[in-house]
Amino acid sequence: MSRVVAVDGPAASGKGTLARRLAAQYGFAHLDTGRLYRAVALRCLKRRVDAADENAAAAEARRLTQADLDDPELRSEASGRMASRVAALPLVRQALVDYQRRFAATPPGGAAGAVIDGRDIGTVICPRADAKLFVTATVEERARRRHKELLGQGGDAIYAAVLRDLMERDARDSSRSVAPLVQAEDAFLLDTTTMDAEAAFAAALAFVESKLGPARATPAGPSASRSD
Repeated sequence: MSRVVAVDGPAASGKGTLARRLAAQYGFAHLDTGRLYRAVALRCLKRRVDAADENAAAAEARRLTQADLDDPELRSEASGRMASRVAALPLVRQALVDYQRRFAATPPGGAAGAVIDGRDIGTVICPRADAKLFVTATVEERARRRHKELLGQGGDAIYAAVLRDLMERDARDSSRSVAPLVQAEDAFLLDTTTMDAEAAFAAALAFVESKLGPARATPAGPSASRSD
């Protein structure tokens, strides 16, 4: 059986960056499940599928291809907002559950384990994960990071609008009826509000090593900051 590290948390908490670095440290495969929902969202946007049409959105989820997952538009704010809406649809979530669980059970490339990040990995997708992290930060700090990221990409984002968007997404993610964003009882809470990237990674790695033992892979270098 593969070893599984579950990394959950709200938008722009930095969980994706931590997950990628942990995967590199251990030589595990990494799956950003938010990318799956963004891909479904982008398919819906391009095909003018209303997020309220659950059956149509689920049909798009079942049609996902690798090309969808590689689309550069996945990181757009429009995709992120739509992803939060389609992720609340039970049929969409069910369409993607099997994909995520297969990845955890048989990581690609013959990897000995998987690091999976998202909103419900430790509670729904892999409740028996070997190590669970719940990464968070205040919504104001997360908005500051996301705003900085968007400006760095050449956008003209307004901080107040970014903050409002994150607050709305937090509300949707935490209040949806299926697989809401909650911290698993056995997850390690990592609040990165006052941490820089290196301090957050050191804390995450220390916890994972307490569960899985020391990493054997070559330590990963600093990863580019991204407010996942």
